[in-house]
Amino acid sequence: MNLETRINDLETRLAFQDDTIQALNDVLVAQQRVVERLQLQLEALAKRQEELLGELGSVDDDEAPPPHY
Repeated sequence: MNLETRINDLETRLAFQDDTIQALNDVLVAQQRVVERLQLQLEALAKRQEELLGELGSVDDDEAPPPHY
């Protein structure tokens, strides 16, 4: 294998690797956006759950527990 062929092979590999790295980076950026959105949704759900539990807790405090037979 001569030097020119080896250089062409290396350049081809480098171009393929650059494309692969860019594709992986694009996927990673998209996944990070999804993770951030899911974190915000989870925080909102946790806050809403606390609010609902607070409302239910105040209602339960006013009522006596039902008798058990």
